[in-house]
Amino acid sequence: MRDRSQARFPGYRTVAALLLGVGVIWAQSGNPAPASAKKLPAAEPPPSLSSGLYHNPVFGFVYQIPFGWVDRTAEMGQGDAGQDAADRRKAEVLLGVFERPPETTGNTVNSAVVIAVESVSSYPGLKTAADYFAPLDEVITAKGFHVVNEPYSFPVGTKQLARSDFRKDRDKLTLEQATLVMVEKGSVVSFTFIGGSQDEVDGLIEGLRFLAAHRSAGGPAPPPKK
Repeated sequence: MRDRSQARFPGYRTVAALLLGVGVIWAQSGNPAPASAKKLPAAEPPPSLSSGLYHNPVFGFVYQIPFGWVDRTAEMGQGDAGQDAADRRKAEVLLGVFERPPETTGNTVNSAVVIAVESVSSYPGLKTAADYFAPLDEVITAKGFHVVNEPYSFPVGTKQLARSDFRKDRDKLTLEQATLVMVEKGSVVSFTFIGGSQDEVDGLIEGLRFLAAHRSAGGPAPPPKK
């Protein structure tokens, strides 16, 4: 029997699968598999990764990966074992990088950056980037996180994205997460940053930059101060 979240948002399982991929920061191991290919508009060159710089001309952004981090994009592209092929076609991990190999254990948070794209068609009624956080909040709070800041407008250069902040305490560790979202070209693009402190998360966000041709404005009001 499907729960009400799945009934309202057919993309619910898709979001859950992507978050399960992020969950390997807690030292889960996975079975590597190639990510499913996604057709890109003919007018745009494909995304590229060179010398630690991820460049996505389709959505007009670049991300500078911290030096020495490991790339697990292909492994995360496999998604949840229970996710069907149709869901995998609707969602794709564009970039999944970690401070250390997620299959190894450690006594500190394994910081991570995960960038994913999903079809807007998975979320009937979604009109703004902030709307995406309704199903996302349900998934992430079920995994032990709590919301620190509700969705608010957050600038990256001259571009405005919707952002929400989350926190999870586990044993002696505190995991901080910020997710930024934009809606473009019939797709929802999410940028998730995970670290051991809010300062670290903010530092990871600084690696994201948008190209001038992809500027936009608008969004909900900033959050209250913590």
